[in-house]
Amino acid sequence: MWLIAGLGNPGDEYADTRHNAGFMVIDRLAARHSIQLRQKTDSYIFGRGFIEEQKVILIKPFTFMNRSGDAVMAAVRKNEDLEGILVVHDDLDLEPGIVKIKKTGSAGGHNGIQSIIDRLGSRDFPRVKVGIGRPERMPVEKYVLKPYARKEWPLIEEALERAADAVADIIRMGVSYAQNKYHG
Repeated sequence: MWLIAGLGNPGDEYADTRHNAGFMVIDRLAARHSIQLRQKTDSYIFGRGFIEEQKVILIKPFTFMNRSGDAVMAAVRKNEDLEGILVVHDDLDLEPGIVKIKKTGSAGGHNGIQSIIDRLGSRDFPRVKVGIGRPERMPVEKYVLKPYARKEWPLIEEALERAADAVADIIRMGVSYAQNKYHG
């Protein structure tokens, strides 16, 4: 069984912000694969189902971005039969609309990923990154919590769909296959 964590911040005020790209991809996966995200714990909402005939758990942490590791660790403890953990998140260093897959590595300045690395004690988990671009004249902390501009939505919608496709490809064929497909 795969644990797929989409990173973001809970609450309506953050729903369409750049930092919630991971939540948006989880919502697409849930809709595509008829997985209901209704069950709750103290630290995340989740749903169980199948993607590419593999059992999955989709989670959206309630812990806010900087404490995402708490929710992921809680989910890992409840589901000891996991085959893998896959994290979906936004990335400032990728242009809007770009999707990139990483097999392992550092947090690259992403506080949510750093929190997961710290709590798991490992950086060996794949990630699907959704590019949000870096702001030119605005502090990063403000930029990531701003909603996308209306003109950005077509590009972002396409990227979110590609990211959901990438998750399914990772589960079906593995990280290396997905990297070759989406980075080519």
